[in-house]
Amino acid sequence: MKRPLIEVRDLRFRYGGGEAALNGVSFRLDEGESVALFGPNGSGKTTFVLHLNGLLQGEGSVEVCGLPVERRNLSAIRRKIGLVFQDSESQLFMPTVLEDVAFGPINRGLSRPEALDRAMAALRTVGMDAAAGRAPYHLSAGEQKKAAIAGILATGPEILVLDEPTTFLDPPGQRALAELLAALPQAKIVVTHNIPFALALCPRAVFFQEGVIVAEGPTAEVVARFRWNFDSAPAKSLR
Repeated sequence: MKRPLIEVRDLRFRYGGGEAALNGVSFRLDEGESVALFGPNGSGKTTFVLHLNGLLQGEGSVEVCGLPVERRNLSAIRRKIGLVFQDSESQLFMPTVLEDVAFGPINRGLSRPEALDRAMAALRTVGMDAAAGRAPYHLSAGEQKKAAIAGILATGPEILVLDEPTTFLDPPGQRALAELLAALPQAKIVVTHNIPFALALCPRAVFFQEGVIVAEGPTAEVVARFRWNFDSAPAKSLR
């Protein structure tokens, strides 16, 4: 039986004085698994993933790699989860791509030579080593996404959480990203409305609605059941 990396039980959360955003979510992510999170805007997907590294804390039980998501464990947990934002440009802020990717390892105590070596290895993994000396703002949207992923990989996470990773990418860029992510060994949670991308990358999916998971199972089955409920038009084929 595979090792559970994330176990969430009966998670509930309410933003200050407002409506409940999560109404009892239970979820499990196993080692090496890739899972798509579907659901309309406002259904609780982003609120849910922000609980996984302690940016939000509600009621219920959340464990990451066996560690309860509590203040005393947050530093260790954030080394295990890498979050790739929807807007990759917001993650890139150093003068060169190499320095940007090395920032995380340096911030976690590695020497500059060690961090640069790790950054170059991460850039090779995503096929961006030739861009190491370029300025991040000179990269295309697809290149920025790869550089952002390299910056996360350089810190050595066990889990990748990607928020709408195909935003700003054309179909060839989406296909290349799906192939890259599929080749990475980390477990993945992918928040997306992009049906073809999810089908290409994630064998399993869950569907959020009004703060709860109302369905989970093989991605194709979840899509077939809820396709009408996607609040944006299905993306074009990745082919």
